[in-house]
Amino acid sequence: MATTPYPSTHRASARQRLHQQVDQEKARTRKRRRITRIVTAVVSLVVVGLVAFGLWSARATDTTATGQAPAFTLKTTAGRTVSLSDYRGKPVLLYFNEGAGCGACTQQMAEIEKNPGFARAGITVLPIVMNTADQIKPDLAQFGVKTPYLLDDGAVSKAYGVLGKGMHANLPGHGFVLIDADGVQQWKGEYPSMWIDPGTLLKEAKSRL
Repeated sequence: MATTPYPSTHRASARQRLHQQVDQEKARTRKRRRITRIVTAVVSLVVVGLVAFGLWSARATDTTATGQAPAFTLKTTAGRTVSLSDYRGKPVLLYFNEGAGCGACTQQMAEIEKNPGFARAGITVLPIVMNTADQIKPDLAQFGVKTPYLLDDGAVSKAYGVLGKGMHANLPGHGFVLIDADGVQQWKGEYPSMWIDPGTLLKEAKSRL
């Protein structure tokens, strides 16, 4: 029995549908690529924005407005009581930081202790944290810090305007306040990066006295 040849019109129609399918797939591919490029561009902009914000927020800030430094009396990790007035006649550098659990904060004090320039300049560094002695002492032991820490309930940190300068609204960040021999605040610096080279810090302090 003879077979009936496939009509040419049917073959043409099949080829046309095939071409249409290929064109549609190409169009979908181009669309996916456009979407991918757009998404990549948006993600890149977001990343750049986050990096820029991170760099901006990590910038050190300082102020030179002078005024009588708020008086305070605090207990220390050594069991003593220390008052700002005890240091009248010589400059004092207050170091407000996050305290227990902040390794960078404690490491900062350990490195300050290693720099003899502070003692030679007659500058006493007083670290102040919002912790109990039991909370902060393990950190001091871990990093070998010998300087007694002053234990604040928040009142002194608030008086010096250092709360919320770091990652926690109810804690200090990583800041220093320089008080001269007359009890006048000469400078305040905040370091959101959680670090300043002790040599740079010393130079900064000496330049303000």
